[in-house]
Amino acid sequence: MFVRSLSLGVAAAALLVGGAQAADLIIPTTPVAIYEPAGFDWEGLYAGVNVGGVFSGNGVNNLQPGTSQFSIGGAVGVNFIVADPILLGLEVQGDYVFQDGDDAGLFLALARVGAVVTDQVLVYAAGGVGVSSRSGAASSGIYALGGGVEFAVTDSVSVRGEVLGLGDFDGGDDFFENAKATVGVFYHF
Repeated sequence: MFVRSLSLGVAAAALLVGGAQAADLIIPTTPVAIYEPAGFDWEGLYAGVNVGGVFSGNGVNNLQPGTSQFSIGGAVGVNFIVADPILLGLEVQGDYVFQDGDDAGLFLALARVGAVVTDQVLVYAAGGVGVSSRSGAASSGIYALGGGVEFAVTDSVSVRGEVLGLGDFDGGDDFFENAKATVGVFYHF
């Protein structure tokens, strides 16, 4: 009888324990991310504005020689990370150059090759072709070669400084007749 009572007691305890576990409260939780990307995302479309100056030596066609002029402009481009940390990009720039009542426009299409030095810093070289234009004068083909440094200041905004040497295809003595230096603020989409 003792064995029978003991067996019934163990069976009852096993059933009660199973019922107690089923009554545990299940609280839904949000899973913790296994990987969170660090740093600024340099890839994708961006657009921004810049200010600076154009410094003339002999003068590219449509720019006054031997002067320094204020410029304001904008740029739109796209970046691709092809292999960490190498970046390739394409950019279109347009600048309005203020020249003593004879203002000019610079329009450039540039290719960029850079390196993401840290999560927040990009160093790049740029080169391309474009046109300089002025009202009442024929547009002139130009080329540009230079580079810059870009710093991320928020999750989608960067600040950059850029210097480009400018030359024209008219066969002048100097490889670069002008230089363009700008500082800009860019939004990355």
